[in-house]
Amino acid sequence: MNITDMVRSHQEQVVKIRRDLHRIPEVAYTEEKTSAYVAEYLKREGLSVVTGIARTGVVGLLDTGRPGPTLLVRADMDALPITEATGLPFASQHPGVMHACGHDGHTAMVLVAARVMNALKNRINGTIKFVFQPAEEGPGGAKPMIEAGVMDNPRVDYALGCHIWPTIPEGTIGIRAGVLMAAMFRFDITITGKGGHGAMPHLCVDALETGCQVVAALQRIVSRQMDPLQPSVVTVGKFEAGTAFNVIPETATFCGTARTFDKTTWERWPEIIETIVKGVCESMGAGYEMSYEQGYPPTINDPDMADRMKRIAGEVVGVDRVVVPDMTLGGEDMSFFLERVPGCFFCLGAGNDAYAGIHNPRFGFNEEILLTGVETYCRAAIDLLGSPFPAGS
Repeated sequence: MNITDMVRSHQEQVVKIRRDLHRIPEVAYTEEKTSAYVAEYLKREGLSVVTGIARTGVVGLLDTGRPGPTLLVRADMDALPITEATGLPFASQHPGVMHACGHDGHTAMVLVAARVMNALKNRINGTIKFVFQPAEEGPGGAKPMIEAGVMDNPRVDYALGCHIWPTIPEGTIGIRAGVLMAAMFRFDITITGKGGHGAMPHLCVDALETGCQVVAALQRIVSRQMDPLQPSVVTVGKFEAGTAFNVIPETATFCGTARTFDKTTWERWPEIIETIVKGVCESMGAGYEMSYEQGYPPTINDPDMADRMKRIAGEVVGVDRVVVPDMTLGGEDMSFFLERVPGCFFCLGAGNDAYAGIHNPRFGFNEEILLTGVETYCRAAIDLLGSPFPAGS
């Protein structure tokens, strides 16, 4: 049986896994049921399994017993705090939580890839680490797993990951060399003024008005402080102030995010934002407190690995179906793995007008695409660790 037929024989299984996981979505660091499901599956396949890494992370180790490189294949397990509205028979059984970003599909693909590669381990040398991480949607599980030693013993040489990608057509694979996704930064700000009667503003320091001026000033960072040839964005997503129509608020709180592809700018965001906040608050006579979270660095694919993956993807979907996806200001903590070893984060085309996009309560995808991801992982593992199958086999 050739590798394509071998992968295709797992159609029912990959769909079952995806639907099983879709029913039990869990947000960051609560992925207890999901990680137990993953661990049990890997143990049944005879892999060495370690659980509880960075709280809920799981690693399945496929050791061929022969010397060679180590490949890390990563899937994210967490869901989003969204109430599902798909009406699917396998919809979320956990109120207010949904797999609305395809992580159930990501996990299903890597589990089935582990099964196939275990059956084909006589074709490879070295080791494959199948890494199932928590909290990709935030605060991030990749970095804690790395700090817990997931890239050591044995030391990882290559890293691969995949994301279901509704912005490219179904049946394609998207691979971009270099920067694919942006660096992330989160800020939380509290403005403190002096409250009072709405008819007596001269006796008050209006925290709401001060906050509005800060937000307006933040919006000018991109147009007046950033290189126009380097895409960036600043968004305030939440603002709270006030309790009554005739009361000037004493406090205003808001939070937001800044994104950029440039790592130097990412490292400067705290200084840039706080300079503006401090200046506006001083001019209005208000105080402030600011906290920030640096978030994820840019997701950068190694050029040589990207070229290699383009060739491999061409064997799966055809050369004409391998595309270069647009860069996105979305963020991904796969970036932490790619900072440490050569690797590639590829996009699995899912564009289909029948489904809503990611982070939407009606998100979905054609489950037939999952085997395309499985085959890509398997061919990549054989190419990196052993003797490739001939094209078309």
